[in-house]
Amino acid sequence: MEQVKVLLNDDEIPRQWYNIQADLPKPMNPPLHPGTGKPVKAEDLAPVFPMNLIEQEVSQERWLTIPDEVLEKYLLWRPTPLCRARNFEKLLNAPVKIYYKNEGYSPAGSHKPNTAIPQAYYNKVFGIKRLATETGAGQWGSALAMACKMFDLECRVYMVRVSYEQKPYRRMMMNTWGAECIPSPSTMTAAGRQVLAEHPDSPGSLGIAISEAIEDAVTHEGSRYSLGSVLNHVLLHQTIIGLEAKQQMDKIGVYPDVVIGCAGGGSNFAGIALPFVRDKIYGKKVNIIGAEPSSCPTMTRGPFAYDFGDIAKMTPLLPMYTLGHDFVPAPIHAGGLRYHGMAPIVSHLVKEGLMEARAYHQLETFESGVKWARSEGFIPAPETNHAIAAVIDEAIRAREEGKEKVILFDWSGHGLVDLASYESYLSGKLEAYELPEEEILRAIKATEGFPRP
Repeated sequence: MEQVKVLLNDDEIPRQWYNIQADLPKPMNPPLHPGTGKPVKAEDLAPVFPMNLIEQEVSQERWLTIPDEVLEKYLLWRPTPLCRARNFEKLLNAPVKIYYKNEGYSPAGSHKPNTAIPQAYYNKVFGIKRLATETGAGQWGSALAMACKMFDLECRVYMVRVSYEQKPYRRMMMNTWGAECIPSPSTMTAAGRQVLAEHPDSPGSLGIAISEAIEDAVTHEGSRYSLGSVLNHVLLHQTIIGLEAKQQMDKIGVYPDVVIGCAGGGSNFAGIALPFVRDKIYGKKVNIIGAEPSSCPTMTRGPFAYDFGDIAKMTPLLPMYTLGHDFVPAPIHAGGLRYHGMAPIVSHLVKEGLMEARAYHQLETFESGVKWARSEGFIPAPETNHAIAAVIDEAIRAREEGKEKVILFDWSGHGLVDLASYESYLSGKLEAYELPEEEILRAIKATEGFPRP
């Protein structure tokens, strides 16, 4: 029988994370202090993050050692399997070999614990007692809730209201792990109250929830803020996905022609992609694709500009593709991709031509996810369906060109607590959202007056 799963032993788990900043041909633009307009200093971030994570955020070192205490928790589910999607290949009838990294294997069901565990650990050793965060679909909130319980930290999660209502089992997961889950916008913060005063029926957004979580963190003693995507240290932690995948592909003597991930804030996409971007920088031929929603087309239609990461303008100005910090996305079911900005690292790599971005409609992604479930068995998260749609695109292209291709993608999480969205799709109730052109013009206007990268 041909091999379907490529496994690593526990003692083969990567012992370091990879930092792409050490290999960038052109350095990134720095985040800016919104008051002075000058590059942010480490001390500017100290009220929000512990200094040990700030050091990772600004690090230029290529390899950062993973602490033993973090490895111990990782080994609960890592290394994750690299799997060959043979049944999906047969369905597509194209000259492709499709491999996927199964990140749904984690206790929280997604890639998010890869950074939740180290963030909880570093806060704990720094003396922090409590973390506040936001979550879209609930994957990040549930991962951090689990990680905080493992390191005996309190946890409060502000969950985007539309997802809070659409995905009750995600918040139940958070509650089970001992976290408090609050629908956002809420009346618990000044940022939330301001949004509700202007838009009482607001469905919420990650930008709003971030504002609430940061405000919560800086106004409670012994607290810090924790972010599940976008920032450099988050993407750093996620590179364990791609590092494992490289080892596994080396074991079977295969290298990908295409690497794919869904992209909202950029963490799982960067996690699978960055180790391969390094290869591309040094001459390897590989195409790297981020798949985003057409209703929140940050990279494919947004301007590359300095912008805030949240609606209340509490974050530094970040150089990124953005739809404007006040953008409130349509209530699509892929809640983890409903963010107005893209990680500065991913944005920089797209701008420099080392990655590309594609946008997919909600109905197209669910059609792709159902095809996957009916061939491979595993039901993907709505976010993961975007990556699968891109895989189908690449398979069709290979068939049309008559070229054999090896495709690697990050199966970023399972959809077992997202079955209500599948019910909507299968019953014909799911809507197709398309972002109007006036929203793009509004996004461009929202960044006017900010410095240009």
